Amino acid sequence: QVQLVESGGGLVQAGGSLRLSCAASRSIFSIDAMGWYRQTPGRQRLAVSVITRGGSTHYADSVKGRFTISADNAQNTVYLQMHSLKPEDTGVYFCNAQSYSTGTYWGQGTQVTVSS
Repeated sequence: QVQLVESGGGLVQAGGSLRLSCAASRSIFSIDAMGWYRQTPGRQRLAVSVITRGGSTHYADSVKGRFTISADNAQNTVYLQMHSLKPEDTGVYFCNAQSYSTGTYWGQGTQVTVSS
């Protein structure tokens, strides 16, 4: 089991930056992949960025070059640095952890609103 707590969301103007944090209740070193997903009303939760245990990173096409995911194993925290934000980046951002042995875990989400 692992609990995930997101923080760092807020209201920002287009072109601005935010950094989201996802703090895990235990070591993330053994978690196979962690990521950030975005959900907007009436739509499916979609992957924004994922980082694997081996350090490989993956990004949705819409955020490539603007967002950076990173993991701090010592702090049991995953970050999503977001630059050049656009109104279409607006949504609730959920942290996700996947363990092939114990399952999938979600945080409670943090709202990001980008005004035009």
